[in-house]
Amino acid sequence: MNDLLQLATDAAREAGAAVRGYYRDRTILKDKGEDNPLTEADLASDRILEARLRATNPDFGWLSEESVDDPSRLEKEFAWIVDPLDGTQEFSEGRADWGVHVALTLGGKCALAAVALPSDDDVLWGVSLPGKTRAGSTKGTALVRGDSSQRARPRIVVSRSHTPPWVEKFARALDAELVPCGSAGYKVARLLAGEADIYAHTIGLKEWDTCAPETVARALGWHVSKLRGEEHAYNQKNPKNHELLVCRPAWRDRLLAALKESGALEPQPERVKK
Repeated sequence: MNDLLQLATDAAREAGAAVRGYYRDRTILKDKGEDNPLTEADLASDRILEARLRATNPDFGWLSEESVDDPSRLEKEFAWIVDPLDGTQEFSEGRADWGVHVALTLGGKCALAAVALPSDDDVLWGVSLPGKTRAGSTKGTALVRGDSSQRARPRIVVSRSHTPPWVEKFARALDAELVPCGSAGYKVARLLAGEADIYAHTIGLKEWDTCAPETVARALGWHVSKLRGEEHAYNQKNPKNHELLVCRPAWRDRLLAALKESGALEPQPERVKK
């Protein structure tokens, strides 16, 4: 696992550096629908990740936002799940809140992952296997564990562009402050850096959005689940997994109740924007 973790971290860093090289040309090639653009940077990052990860472990499954899906991955015990550019919209606007996700699953569960945050010159990494749990930062960033104390007035990371009514109700129930930013991985990273406390999302997420940040969060002892408390399953036939809650375990029950009361569990219009 040490070699695989190093491989994931190096690949995420290299892909992130390549994406940064496209800052002068952030032209959107096409819009895949629902605020989901595609740029040359997405494709360049995907090529790097596939070359580094698949060439080293050709027997592993492969699931990427920018690659044609190969159903044979469903038969594999190990599978790479990657997002070459998480937060393409933010990147295309010249913002800093985007990243590169590399995760490895074992039997449909989180094993290890790297979340590159190129604008911070950092890669967060984690191993969430029983008995081997550990996490860190290539930059030496002090990461916050899930058993740490929560601030008196919690901070909730939310989408910059789309805040459904339930979010406001949820925040009022907790007397919480909203912190807008983009990219699912960047949002989770704000929790792990101690800048926020809660991330709750209802719909529009795919496995490549959540697997890497979930793995790192779990490695640090944070609670990660769907909005009713169920765990995610990865390397599934349908990569949509929609709901996501990341919080300190001590707040789990309180937040699940508040989400239900706020209307977050009611049917929501599907959006891709995170």
